[in-house]
Amino acid sequence: MVYSIMAVQAMAENKKTTGYAPINGLNMYYEIEGQGKPLVYIHPAFGFTGLKSLPELFDSHQVICMDLQGHGRTADLADRPLSIEQHAKDIVALLKYLNISKANFFGESYGGAIATMIAVRNPELVDRVASYGGTFGPSKDALNFEMLKDVSTQTADSQSLSFQREGYKKVAPIPTDWSQLWAKATAMKWEGFSDEELSSIKAPLLILLGDHDFVRLDHAVDTFKKIPNAELAVIPDAGHFLLFSEPERAIPVVKYFLEKPAKREPIGTGGTGYQPERTR
Repeated sequence: MVYSIMAVQAMAENKKTTGYAPINGLNMYYEIEGQGKPLVYIHPAFGFTGLKSLPELFDSHQVICMDLQGHGRTADLADRPLSIEQHAKDIVALLKYLNISKANFFGESYGGAIATMIAVRNPELVDRVASYGGTFGPSKDALNFEMLKDVSTQTADSQSLSFQREGYKKVAPIPTDWSQLWAKATAMKWEGFSDEELSSIKAPLLILLGDHDFVRLDHAVDTFKKIPNAELAVIPDAGHFLLFSEPERAIPVVKYFLEKPAKREPIGTGGTGYQPERTR
């Protein structure tokens, strides 16, 4: 993995804050690292804070990460199911606890759906949203089932989950709760957003995915058309787990999206052509 000089300097100079926030019945673990405008990173299912690092973002963002209910260091609530809606409420409560009134959001996989949920229900908290490998509609419309044909036979002990499972057991307060997390996560029913909800999003929203993701490209394009200020980026020769294997191919796209000026020259058309300092 290759880091830029600025990222290496940020890692050397940066101080990390960690803690637990008592919110909505949870004792939610969080980390804050970096400096600049707040950026909330939301991990995927079976992920947790520290499973990957995002040093390229630390030089210009105060990155807030958390372990969602039942994930990583945040113990589960046995009688409370997992849901996109509840995760979003927990993150909103965490931001209130941390006295953060507005932030950018970057969600990965179902973390992207959570970030979008916050943009729909708590727009006052949101500046910009980036999603990698997220889904925005029902599974039948969003997913490539040919690539997921083996998922139905998976169990909590499947080899395909060994990376996440071994990481979880190293940090979880009750390592044997992995099976409970698996059961709850696989029981989740996510039907996505309505067209009205997507069209109501005012924040700029980046839909990012790999061209070999099991999230369908036509789903991403369809969602892009429904969100007023959406942007779409497709990473070539990349799948759903790119942020684990080659984050340096996606993070610069996210960083550019988050940091570019709000006002820019309009995009040139066939009629205007390119006009220096007038179109782009």
